[in-house]
Amino acid sequence: MPVKLTDLKAGDPAPDFSMPGSGDSGTLSLKDYNGSYLVLYFYPKDNTPGCTTEAIEFTAHKKSFSDLNAEIIGVSRDSIKKHDNFIAKKDLGIILGADTEGQVTEDYGVWVEKSMYGKTYMGIQRATFLIGPDGKILQVWPKVRVKGHVDDVLAALRGHAE
Repeated sequence: MPVKLTDLKAGDPAPDFSMPGSGDSGTLSLKDYNGSYLVLYFYPKDNTPGCTTEAIEFTAHKKSFSDLNAEIIGVSRDSIKKHDNFIAKKDLGIILGADTEGQVTEDYGVWVEKSMYGKTYMGIQRATFLIGPDGKILQVWPKVRVKGHVDDVLAALRGHAE
């Protein structure tokens, strides 16, 4: 039975993952972030308006997250090549994970049926997970609106980290 986004909540262990990361970050996995906070955010596609805004906002606040012992990973099903082009084009300072096989998006329940102009299709629901140093989910934002979202995640992190 596929995982639904609503199945994952605060206190649950975060699903493990393994996927290639952008640039020279190599293979990304949950265990690599043991002992630090992790902001794992899922977005539909590189170089689209909302996804670009979200990535630029996370980049702009990266130091604030780092100061609180947090790493940021954006995840979509785009390839590493597309991620690296997106990073270079928009001067992004965050890691992007390439879930080309779709396992991570399915394990986190963000691969969902969507509809646009009367047609249904499968795609990524924009969602963010704040994961604690112990690998447990601290907070989930299941349906993200980009405006103000990074500030909300940072505020939640501050509440847990300080």
